[in-house]
Amino acid sequence: MKDTFFTTKRIVLIGMMTAVTCILGPLSIPLPFSPVPISFTNLAIYFSLYVLGMKAGTVSYLIYLLLGFVGLPVFSGFSGGVGKLAGPTGGYLIGFIFMAIVSGWIIDRFPGKYLYHALGLVLGTIICYAFGTIWLARQLNMTFIAGLGVGVIPYLPGDGLKILAALLVGPTLRKQIQRQS
Repeated sequence: MKDTFFTTKRIVLIGMMTAVTCILGPLSIPLPFSPVPISFTNLAIYFSLYVLGMKAGTVSYLIYLLLGFVGLPVFSGFSGGVGKLAGPTGGYLIGFIFMAIVSGWIIDRFPGKYLYHALGLVLGTIICYAFGTIWLARQLNMTFIAGLGVGVIPYLPGDGLKILAALLVGPTLRKQIQRQS
């Protein structure tokens, strides 16, 4: 019997986590000094990686990205469309793909090793920051360092708390989902 990736359960879970991302993604807190709002998209992705694993978690995010790309208001501030991807925060939206791959791979590869999970989430977030900062700096005609000042540094404490929340809740979610198999 061949092991199929897209089982009914996995498809339902991908849909569910895509929906969670569509709910948390638009919730954002604008900051007066930056075009980059505080977003909860990364938190949704962190949870997706624990629930779904790297492959299905990345698929879930790609579906979310496609929904936003075609114009559904699932991006921060209840926005959507190609303009959002081409705008100052588009690099972060693309960077989330690589964050999901890197963080998810480490979470999958080292089950139960929460220090590695923390490092994986941090590394994935740094990669996302890099994509976002490069794109933001080009869009706003500023240096990379200036881009860090408006697109990364103010968000470090909140993203640290999101990673902590994922580390506290994610393993339990994963165990519950695996128990249902």
